Amino acid sequence: MLIDGPSGAGKSTLADALVEAWPGTAPTLVRLDDVYPGWSGLDAAGEHLARTLVPPLLRGGVGRWRRWDWAAGRPGAVEMSRPGNALVIEGCGAFTAGRAASRAVRVWVEASDRVRRQRALDRDEGRFDPYWEMWDAQWRRHVRRTAPAPGVAVRLRTVGA
Repeated sequence: MLIDGPSGAGKSTLADALVEAWPGTAPTLVRLDDVYPGWSGLDAAGEHLARTLVPPLLRGGVGRWRRWDWAAGRPGAVEMSRPGNALVIEGCGAFTAGRAASRAVRVWVEASDRVRRQRALDRDEGRFDPYWEMWDAQWRRHVRRTAPAPGVAVRLRTVGA
């Protein structure tokens, strides 16, 4: 399952609820927030997972991905995901990360610009504030370039603060 959409739309909340309610063994959850190599890394994170995580799993192998150490500002630990378990990739650029998974359910989550900006800035207790405009512009370029809408199976629009 791929859960994509703009920052502050509710992707993480949805992913958490899905994982908690998943019948049987909970799926592996990979959050792109843990993969972006810094504030300008939206495209790089999706491409990284599209090479190192999803294709090996589709072939029955072990998928790998590298965490980003936000505190140190450098690459962190390598994580592994074994085949046989459901996978949920959540975050801005998840459709890019899972482009090889033709049978994946693609969920698009959106909210008004006002609501998602407020949510994102409240959520990160000020750490996101200086980067909001840059990230949002990067996101909009990503969407124009990748045109994610045609592959969407489920579209959710969240409301409220």
